[in-house]
Amino acid sequence: LRMKSLRLGVVEDFPFLEAPAGRAIADGYQLLNELGAVDDAHELTPLGQELSRLPLDPRVGRMLLEARERGALDEVLVIASALSVQDVRDRPMEAQQQADAAHQKFDDEKSEFTGYLKLWKWIHDARGGVGDVVAQGGSGRSAQVKGGGQRPGDTEQSVCSPHQPTTTSHKLSNRQYEQLLRQNFINIRRVREWRDIHSQLLTVVQEHRWSINTKPSTYEQIHMSLLAGLLGNVGQKLEGEAAASGEYLGARGIKFFRHPGAHLSKKPGRWLVAAELVETTRLFGRGIAGIEPQWLEQVGGHLLKKQLLDPHWEKKAAEVVALERATLYGLVVYSGRKVNYGLVDPQAAREVFIREALVAGKWDAALPFLAANRKLVRQVEELEHKARRQDVLVDDEVIFAFYNHHLPHDVCSGYSCERWYRYASKSQPDVLKITQEELMRHQAAGITHQTFPPTVRLGGVDCKATYLHEPGHAHDGVTVTVPLFVLNQVQDEACEWLVPGMLQDKVLALLKSLPQRPRSRFVPLPDSAARLTEILQFGEGSLLDALLKQVRDVTSLDIKRHDFKLDMLSPHLFMNFRVVDDHGRQLGQGRNLGALKAELGTQARGAFQALAALKISEKSVAAPSVTSPAAASPALANSKPATQPLQDAGQTFTAWSFGELPELMEIRKSGQTLVGFPALVDRGAAVALEVFDEPDLALAQHRSGLRRLFALQLKDALKYLEKNIPDLQKMAVAYMQLDGTQEELRQHLIDVALDRAFLMEPLPQNEAAFHQRLEEGRSRLTLIAQEVARLAALVLNEYATAARKIKDIKPTSFAADAAADCLQQLGRLMGKRFLATTPWTQLQHMVRYLKAITLRLDKHRSNPARDAARLQELKPYEQRYWRLVAERKGVQDARLQEYRWLLEELRVSFFAQELRTPQPVSLKRLDKAWAQINS
Repeated sequence: LRMKSLRLGVVEDFPFLEAPAGRAIADGYQLLNELGAVDDAHELTPLGQELSRLPLDPRVGRMLLEARERGALDEVLVIASALSVQDVRDRPMEAQQQADAAHQKFDDEKSEFTGYLKLWKWIHDARGGVGDVVAQGGSGRSAQVKGGGQRPGDTEQSVCSPHQPTTTSHKLSNRQYEQLLRQNFINIRRVREWRDIHSQLLTVVQEHRWSINTKPSTYEQIHMSLLAGLLGNVGQKLEGEAAASGEYLGARGIKFFRHPGAHLSKKPGRWLVAAELVETTRLFGRGIAGIEPQWLEQVGGHLLKKQLLDPHWEKKAAEVVALERATLYGLVVYSGRKVNYGLVDPQAAREVFIREALVAGKWDAALPFLAANRKLVRQVEELEHKARRQDVLVDDEVIFAFYNHHLPHDVCSGYSCERWYRYASKSQPDVLKITQEELMRHQAAGITHQTFPPTVRLGGVDCKATYLHEPGHAHDGVTVTVPLFVLNQVQDEACEWLVPGMLQDKVLALLKSLPQRPRSRFVPLPDSAARLTEILQFGEGSLLDALLKQVRDVTSLDIKRHDFKLDMLSPHLFMNFRVVDDHGRQLGQGRNLGALKAELGTQARGAFQALAALKISEKSVAAPSVTSPAAASPALANSKPATQPLQDAGQTFTAWSFGELPELMEIRKSGQTLVGFPALVDRGAAVALEVFDEPDLALAQHRSGLRRLFALQLKDALKYLEKNIPDLQKMAVAYMQLDGTQEELRQHLIDVALDRAFLMEPLPQNEAAFHQRLEEGRSRLTLIAQEVARLAALVLNEYATAARKIKDIKPTSFAADAAADCLQQLGRLMGKRFLATTPWTQLQHMVRYLKAITLRLDKHRSNPARDAARLQELKPYEQRYWRLVAERKGVQDARLQEYRWLLEELRVSFFAQELRTPQPVSLKRLDKAWAQINS
C-alpha cells in the first residue's frame, strides 16, 4: 500500500534486498482489494490513498475510516485497540471456572466486540475517579452504545459507553487496583498495552482532526465499521444436516466453527463476522459477532459478484425484470432481487418485451393496436379450434418478426413503448396493427357461423357455444353453457348432432365403430361419411336412429343400435355441458347429460319453478298451440292457444276454483321464451298449481293432483269404501311379503278405483268438465272399487302361491336356474306399488302371468332340457329390451310398453301353453315389434 502511494512502481519488479514471496504479494493485493484500497487492476483507489496515509494496519485503518463515516469512532477505537493485543482476560488452567464466572459480566448476547466495550468501562470504573478518562484523551462524556448485544432490528438496549465518567469517594491505589484486576482474572500488563494502543490510535485520529462521535453508536454502526476491515472473515451457518454441528461456511469455500471459548451469552445467529480465524484441531473463528447480510452489500459492495437470472416480463411493473443474485466470496448475500433488465441489457430486454408482452399477450395496456391484434389472433384461434387443426395461425416467430421490424431499437419496456406509440400513431394510426392475412397461413374453408354457430338452441333457449381443439382437455370439442333453469328441458337427441361442422367427423367415427362386415360396405369411410352427412337431416330426431336407417338401407343387414360402439368415440364427439346459475357460476360440467340431470335435476326444477312462480304472480300466461302433459289428447297440438290467468303461486285449492287450466305456459327470460307445463299437485288436504319443466313429470303430478281433487269432493263415499273393501285383511297378509302394510294396500286400491272412475282420457281442463266427470263417476265408484278389490285379491293370492313354490326349490336343486329366473320375473311383475304402476289392461292378465310361473315350476321336472332351451331363446329378447330401457333412462313409449308385455305373453306361451294367450305370440312377432320400435 505504501509503495503504491509513493509511486514506486510494481511491487513484483522492485529490487528488494530480500524480495517477498509471490504468494505473499498476491495475498497483499487480495487484502487491499477486499478493503477497497485497490481495484481489480491493482490501482490505488481514493480510499486507498487515504488509507495509505494512516500509520496503521490496513484492516484497522479501514475500520477507523468506516467508523468515521458512520459516527462510531469512539467505540471502534476501543475495539480496534483490543483486537491489536492479546485478550486481557486470563483463564488459568487451575481456575477456569472461577475465571469464567468472573468474566461472565462482560459477555454480550450476540457480539464479543460489544463485550470489549463493557470490559473497557469496567476497567475504568474499577480505578475510580474521573481524571483517568481525561488523561487518556477521551471525550469525557456520558455515552451509551445503543443496541449492544442485540441483533439489528431488535429493540435497542443501552450498555455503558467506554468513557462514561464515574464519580467515586476515592481513587484506588495502584496496589488495590491491581489486586482487583487479579481477582477478576484481568491481566495487568495487557491492560497497559491495550491503553497504550488506544492512546496511539486516538493520537492518529486527533492528528487527522477527525471528529469523535458525541452521541452513542448503535449496534449496526459499530459492527458495519468493523465489518469493513473483516470482510474476508464472514461466515454463514450451514443448513440441513450440517446445521446441528454449528458449522459455518466462510469466504472462498472454507468452513469453520465458533470458538468454544467465545464470550457470548447467546448464539450469534445465521450470519457472523470473526476478528480472526485460528486453526487448532479445527478451524475456529475468534472474536465473533452476529451481523445482517444486507450490511455486506453496503460495506463490501465492490466485492459482490452479481448474476442476472431468468429475465422475464413483469406485468405489474410493465417492464422486463431479471432476478439478481449476489455472492461475496461464494456466500449468497441475496437472491431473487428484481432488477430492471432494460437498464442492464436493453437489446435482450427488448426481445423479451416483444415475445412475452406483445406476442404472448401479457401486457394489459390500453393501446389500440394491442386490442386489435389480440382480437384477430383470437378469431384465427377460434377457426383452428372449430376446424380442429393447428396450422392456420402463423407461429410466434412470424408475429415476433413483425413487431421486431416496426418497433424502434430503444423500446424495451411498457413505458417506452407507450411513449413512442403515442407519438407515432398521430401520423400512422394503423402502426403496429397486423392484418388477418398476415396472421393466417391459409384460409380455413367451411368455417362459418352456420357450420359452427356461436349459440346452440337447447330446451328452447339459445345456449352459448365455445370450441376448443385440445385433446385430453375437459373442454375439448364443443362446450355449451346451459342455464340451470333449462337443464331438464335439454333433450339427448338434440345434442347427439353436435353442430353441423362437426357432424361429418362424428358420422365417420360411428362408421368406424361398426363391426367389420357392415363397415366394409362403406369403404372408403371418409367418402361415405361425407355422403351420409349430406343425406341426413340435421337435428331431426336421433342421430343414431337416422344413421342406423341409412346403414340398414345400404347394407341390407340387420344392424342394431348397440352395434355403434359409442365407447370407441373420442370425447370431443360428445357435447360438453357447462351448467351455470343466474350469476354465471359453474354448478356442474360433463358430457353425460343424464348424470348432470341426476345431480342437478332437482335444483334445476327448483330454479325453473321459481321463475314460473314469478310468471304466475304476474297472472299472464299464454298457451301456445302445442301439446301439454295435461292436454286432453295429442290432437290438441293444433288447438287454438289458450290464455287464462293462473292463481297466485303457492295458493292451494279444495275445489276447481282456479279457472281453466292452460295446456302450456310461456315464460320469458332474458329475451328468450321457455315453455312450462302447468299441473295440479297433491298437497294432501288440498291441491296446488305448479309449473314443471318436464312434460312426463308434469303429467304424473297432474294425475295425482287431479285424483286428490276428485277425492276431496267424495269424502263420505271414500270413507264408506275404505271400511267396506272385501277381504282386505286377507289380502294384507299376502301384501306383507311385498313389505307393504294394510293401510298402504287400502290406499292403492282406492287410488286405482278413483283412476278408473274419473281419470279416463281426455282429462278435464276446466270446471265444467271436472264436475261433469265427477257426476259420471260418482255412481259407479262403488262397483269399480269392488271390482278392483276382487282382482287384487286374486293377484295377491296367486303371487303368494308362486312365491312359496320358488322358495321351496333348494339352491342345489336341478331346477335352481329356472327358479332363479322365475324369481327375477316375479320381482319385475310384483312390486310394492304394483297396483299403481301396472296399467289396468295388464293388471287383468297378472293372475295368468303368475299362474304361469307356478305351472312352469311344476312341469320343470318332466323336461328340464326343454325349459332350459326355451329360456335360452327368450333371454336375448329380454336383454335387448332392458338395454334399450337403460339407454332411454327408463322412459318408455307405447311401442316399448307393448313389447314389454309381449315378453310376458311369450313366457306363458313357452312355459304354460295351457293357459293360452289373448293373441298369437312368437319370436317372429317380437322381432317385428322390435323393428317398429327402431324404425
